[in-house]
Amino acid sequence: YKLSVSPEMDIMEYCRKEWRGTTPVAKRMRKGYEAVAQKFASIRRIRGDNYCAFRATLFQALSQATQLPSWLQSEDFTMLPENLLSKYDWIKQWQLKQKPGKKMAEISDEIKEYLILLREKWKYISEIKDPLKKQEACDILFKNEEEEYSLYEALKFLMLNTAIELYNADKSGRRVPVFSWLLFARDTSSNPYQLMHNHLNHIGHSGGLEQVEMFLLAYALQYTIQVYRLYKYSTDEFITLYPNDPEEDWPVVTLITEDDRHYNIPVRMCQETML
Repeated sequence: YKLSVSPEMDIMEYCRKEWRGTTPVAKRMRKGYEAVAQKFASIRRIRGDNYCAFRATLFQALSQATQLPSWLQSEDFTMLPENLLSKYDWIKQWQLKQKPGKKMAEISDEIKEYLILLREKWKYISEIKDPLKKQEACDILFKNEEEEYSLYEALKFLMLNTAIELYNADKSGRRVPVFSWLLFARDTSSNPYQLMHNHLNHIGHSGGLEQVEMFLLAYALQYTIQVYRLYKYSTDEFITLYPNDPEEDWPVVTLITEDDRHYNIPVRMCQETML
């Protein structure tokens, strides 16, 4: 039994424990953590498997959710698997977690269940007014492995749906965000089928999210993901936004990474000192 999201720890205490050395890297990391500590008091470690970007983003989104996002409220949200399957036969090759080789009808039903679960959990947690109780509900959810991985499966499917929408928009001459070109400029994902086959099907098993896929996750959730990239301290990329031109009404979640592979989360925003 592993904790998905560890309890809070003072951010600078964590930094001193992790980065004791005198190497240039250790010094840069300490500077990075000091900068984060200007804004946040604590850090929570995220379990380090290939789902950590999903885990960190979703945990932050739910722990500050006060309402159900509009895309989760739409009538046809849970019809997504059926609708997509009726148009794209290749989605039959979607790999369900720990269940390779499932029949398509079952896959469609399972993904629908995952989407319903995502909506239910988001609704339940967003309606909790007491911040401590909200936090407690998030902790409980992220201790339930079965539900947790089902939610990641839902997120992956939403990313596929978003990728298909962007790809089709670009093909029909509509404006798309720059990251969408980059996403489909890769040899391994020149179209949504390849993206699914070579990337999304492997997330959580043999790999995590690449940077361009962080943009896709942000678009799928309609959230701005703000990341302190500690190894980029003192460069323009120290604080990176996905997407870098976010919609004004998108909520923001904040993550921390030391290497663009593993993500932790900062918590407890420091109160601005009153003058």
